[in-house]
Amino acid sequence: MLKGIDLFVPEGDYIAIMGPSGSGKSTLLNLLGCLDKPTSGGFFLGEDDVAQLDDDQLAAIRASRIGFVFQSYNLIPQLTVLENIESPLSYQGPITEEGRERCLALARLVGLGERLTHRPPQLSGGQQQRAGIARGLVNLPRYVLADEPTGNLDAATATQIADLLFALNAQHATTLVLVTHDEKLAARCARRIRLEAGRLIAS
Repeated sequence: MLKGIDLFVPEGDYIAIMGPSGSGKSTLLNLLGCLDKPTSGGFFLGEDDVAQLDDDQLAAIRASRIGFVFQSYNLIPQLTVLENIESPLSYQGPITEEGRERCLALARLVGLGERLTHRPPQLSGGQQQRAGIARGLVNLPRYVLADEPTGNLDAATATQIADLLFALNAQHATTLVLVTHDEKLAARCARRIRLEAGRLIAS
């Protein structure tokens, strides 16, 4: 449960949310990603009051404006790597040639160019994480919300993925919100938010 959080994230900002397990980091991320609605208080995503939107409106926002990178991957096991990366685009209609090329480029960028036809059970944890990151970026979201995006990666790949996320911010003014325990990753963010027992204790 979050208690009295007062937080403003400007467009194009990149912040790290830190804190011990159970401090409310994932709850805050779910609210920011329109997966949950606040039970009290308010949350505005741009000009939209999230608490006043219905499920269809929230789904439309998630599909068009938000990219998610989940700690538990959340890949669809029956789909190939390429199909998983394409899945956010499929919710918006038939996949165009430009969309397909973007998926292929992202797959190559995260090191999965040779794994396009593999399914999640055939991949290592790090490869599944990379597929999840590519999927989260494929719709060129205005906001990227990432839960431990480098947590299951070796040091070299973690640096590569972090570079990719920060390049997205620099080139497209994409707003990045990263939940992380990685002090080195957090140090690269413009701002660090610390939660404890559902309260914001430092910013």
